Amino acid sequence: MLNDFLEAQELLKNISKEQSTYQINEALKTIKRYDENIYLQTLKSLDTFTLANVTTITPDHILEDILEHLSIIKIAKIVEELESDDATDLIKRIEELNLEKALAILNRLSSEDKEEILRLKNYDENTTGAYMQTEIFTASINESIEKAIKRYRILKHSGQVNQIFQIYITDEKGKLCNSINLSDLLLWDFKLSFADIIKNNSEKYKSYSIKDHEDIQKAIDIVEDYDLSVLAVVDDNGVLLGRITYDDIHDLIQENATEQIYNLAGVDEDAEEESALKAAKARAFWLMINLTTSLISANIISLFSGEIEKLVALAVLMPIVASMGGNTGSQALAVTVRKLSLNEIEFKDAKKVILRESGISLLNGFIFASIMSVIAFIWFKTALLGLVIALSMLINLTLAGFVGSFVPLTLKKFKIDPAVGSSVVITAITDGLGFFSFLLLAKMILL
Repeated sequence: MLNDFLEAQELLKNISKEQSTYQINEALKTIKRYDENIYLQTLKSLDTFTLANVTTITPDHILEDILEHLSIIKIAKIVEELESDDATDLIKRIEELNLEKALAILNRLSSEDKEEILRLKNYDENTTGAYMQTEIFTASINESIEKAIKRYRILKHSGQVNQIFQIYITDEKGKLCNSINLSDLLLWDFKLSFADIIKNNSEKYKSYSIKDHEDIQKAIDIVEDYDLSVLAVVDDNGVLLGRITYDDIHDLIQENATEQIYNLAGVDEDAEEESALKAAKARAFWLMINLTTSLISANIISLFSGEIEKLVALAVLMPIVASMGGNTGSQALAVTVRKLSLNEIEFKDAKKVILRESGISLLNGFIFASIMSVIAFIWFKTALLGLVIALSMLINLTLAGFVGSFVPLTLKKFKIDPAVGSSVVITAITDGLGFFSFLLLAKMILL
């Protein structure tokens, strides 16, 4: 632990271009865990450029420290260092933590930056416009390559444009016509205009675009389907507004995947970045629910305590039924949640999805019911016991497939994250149903 602390201190004292934002962020978290005072001193000593990069990935508890211990003027400079999409995201996060400071920071920005951020903030959260950056390089269709490159050089040196992958070609009304990769321009005579190039190469220099009010998932699909590094964003009239770069798409995919994984497990992502105590408190909520559902299952078992005393084999075999049901339900849940998160299915597809998952579970139910019936017969020398566990597994696995697909689809219908709490609900149902069906069938057939 001490070595980690010393290494983190050394890294932050000698920040260089070779160090990634991730390394700097991790170093800050390490120092914070070890010594709060040194952490705050280090935080205050970092320059605005470094802090700007850190704020794009740092957890909320470090952002809270930045808001508390750095001046409004310095934080405003941090915001100005960022590209429009990252600056907007940062202001949104600050608003959630401290609305008063967010307003104060906005008022410290230049009128141009403030106007840009407010415009991007007006987009609905799941629309493409909410994720676009407005720093783009455009050229008029009648402009020469030479003139455009001279403009680009000036803008690049002044820091007004960054990470330019291609030049967007627009008409006199600002409508997007085509796009040309910067590397492709080297193949042409610089005296030519873009109109000269496009005239016989319009398909080669086709520009992929998406409207600003369309769902961000559609943008993700286009970037993945066509293997794009950047995607133009336009309004309903085709006027170029901004762009979405591949790193933004990658971040979105990663965020969605991380959120789904944490939600399925009943874990809070922000709490996991903080102390062990806060993480424990965040996890305790779902553990309490799980404890409650386990008590319900225990109560079901207690209803058949007499039958279990008469036939000890029931106590041996009933966890197998519940476990197989739980795993089957989790499989159906994982597949359904993934398809919902990728917009591959909607609630209108519920019947098809539920029938498919129930059918798969029924097929597996037949297979494993047959296997367990043979094992139970060989193990306990009772043919009827094999029949009981076979019927119980068939019932539980089939209903597990149904529940595993029905629960997330229903939550999605009511605009609730289908991953949140689904696993706990499904485990509770499959455990309770597994115990009840197995013990009830045993009572009816064996005893």
